[in-house]
Amino acid sequence: MGHVGGVFLLLAHLILHHIWDATSGSLPTCHQTLEFRCSDGSCIPRLSVCDGHADCEDDSDEHHCSYVWCKKEEFACRSRRCISLRYLCNGIDECGDGSDESSCQNCTTGFFSCGLSGPCLPRNKLCDGQTDCKDGWDEMRELCGLLQPHPQMSPTCRASEFQCGDGQCIRQVWRCDHSRDCSDGSDEDNCDQDECQVNNGGCSHHCVDQPMGFFCHCPDNMRLVADSQCEEIDPCLERDVCDQLCVYMNGSLTCDCLEGYHMDPATRGCKANGDEAQLVFTSSKGIRQMSITGTEYKALGPRLPGTGPVAVLVSNRTLYWAQQGRGSIYRVSMDEKPQEAVLVLNVPGSVSGLTVDWIHQILLWTSIESDSVNVGLLDGSAHRQLITGLDKPSAVAVEPLQGLLFWAQCGSFPKIERASLDGRDRMPLVTSLVREPVSLTLDVSRKLLYWVDQGMRSISRVNLEGRDRKTVVESNGYLDQPFGLAVFEGFVYWSEGVTSSICRANKHNGSQLQVLLTNVTSPGGVVIIQPALQPNGPSVCERTGTECQHKCVNPQAESPKFSCVLPETGQKKSDKIPAISRNIPTSTLSNHTFAGILFLIVFLSMLLLGMAFWWWRKQLRLSRCLTVQNTSLKESQDPLIIQGPPIHANACLVKETLPKLDLDRE
Repeated sequence: MGHVGGVFLLLAHLILHHIWDATSGSLPTCHQTLEFRCSDGSCIPRLSVCDGHADCEDDSDEHHCSYVWCKKEEFACRSRRCISLRYLCNGIDECGDGSDESSCQNCTTGFFSCGLSGPCLPRNKLCDGQTDCKDGWDEMRELCGLLQPHPQMSPTCRASEFQCGDGQCIRQVWRCDHSRDCSDGSDEDNCDQDECQVNNGGCSHHCVDQPMGFFCHCPDNMRLVADSQCEEIDPCLERDVCDQLCVYMNGSLTCDCLEGYHMDPATRGCKANGDEAQLVFTSSKGIRQMSITGTEYKALGPRLPGTGPVAVLVSNRTLYWAQQGRGSIYRVSMDEKPQEAVLVLNVPGSVSGLTVDWIHQILLWTSIESDSVNVGLLDGSAHRQLITGLDKPSAVAVEPLQGLLFWAQCGSFPKIERASLDGRDRMPLVTSLVREPVSLTLDVSRKLLYWVDQGMRSISRVNLEGRDRKTVVESNGYLDQPFGLAVFEGFVYWSEGVTSSICRANKHNGSQLQVLLTNVTSPGGVVIIQPALQPNGPSVCERTGTECQHKCVNPQAESPKFSCVLPETGQKKSDKIPAISRNIPTSTLSNHTFAGILFLIVFLSMLLLGMAFWWWRKQLRLSRCLTVQNTSLKESQDPLIIQGPPIHANACLVKETLPKLDLDRE
């Protein structure tokens, strides 16, 4: 028995060893230069290593990161950009993510910082011919050549802005234009210097020095944005005449409409098929509904108060909204009578922005107190934080057809960012000339993101890559305190607090301003209800290269993966906490390797069964021998067995399988 057990354990060990070797040997080969192998064997682009975001399932791409990609005399930004150490703490965001300015000394007015951990010194010691900072930063030629009046600039000044001696930010092109724009006149000091020698004047491409001042110049196929940045020209968005589809060929544009729309022969604009769209907005006196032209107006039940963000799931005509300053999210069906509000979620802090992902059937919202973007199920049964570490997030929008999530921040560094639906692959879209973005919305048909800025008193848009920025509506008397925002067909709609009104204007250029409704008490969020605004499309699970081959349901896993419903049981693979994930790679085993492993398992299993049967037979024989010894038989009782000599103590019967006769019956 002991020998057989040992052999069995040895074979089990060999089986596991062979299976492990076959499995590990079947992992894909990562490209030595272009790819990084995670601890689980999967491959990711090498550029994703140590970028601050975990791309491996086991986070191994963010382990042991010492930021060694930059030279010794360079600073490693979190964005993986390398900049010279002399540009640290100069008030300009050279990294693009603010990491070169985030750890600097916050010196008061009249002082400047000597670097990341250096002391704050009086401003009159800057470029005075004597080294006061330990590393000589205050006397560097590159810095003193321009002699900026206040090197420790306020974080509100961008690369395209100049900071006055009193901390005020003005446009960089206003410097040395023979006009005092700073209250202290510092923008007209030292104008005989070549500003292009320092940080290229803040220009992304060409910096042209002038006898007095400088300007940024772009190549022929690009245009200048925000006085300093160049971007490629999109002829369709440059002319901006098509409501939806645009084809540019041989110098001319052709407009067309998406499925579900038709072109109005009179205006050449795209109109949605079906019933007329309805506009819904929140106010301190309840939720109100009106036609998009303002001809019809009614209340959606008297017991639905709450100025705040609002969203809609068009497929079942359900509204979701939050009361401003509170963490309660409600829902109501527009078709039920009477319309009763149902509390969906009660989360800590307040809800500042709210949207619905109609493809994956989830809620997304921002919270200023937790500085996060959050995700939850439509019924409120589960929710979690998706993106954290933000600075006063104020709005959120989602484009599930592209798998993109957008949010705005109104903190120290106001900006608009985007990420994939799992919260990864973050990238900034708008970082300059933005002050207080309070609402976001998407023009899905043109793949454009719109936002309303209370601080700038304007409505602007940008494409989903952060290019082709344009201000479409500027302060016109109805943008002093905007809040809600929506885009439909050829118009942009918004709510306005000072004039207590609901307005709309042309989404291309702000023309055709219309005040649809007045005397609205504290108007809040705005949403438009029309099926064409939420078209059907593939979920993340249905895209090529995903693991899930059955039904894709609401994300329910603690780890960021989509769940699947198995057709046999209808049960989810995981539940409890909602999460979103990128596509999950299919099995890394090839067909030949898998077949080989399967054959090895079957062969060894049959071998083990054979050995087990042999052992059982041996034990059975031994058992019968012991039985014979105990009964002390001297000769066989079975007439079918030849009589022989007496059985010895250690002998066994041979004919065990033949039936024995019952002699007593005879």
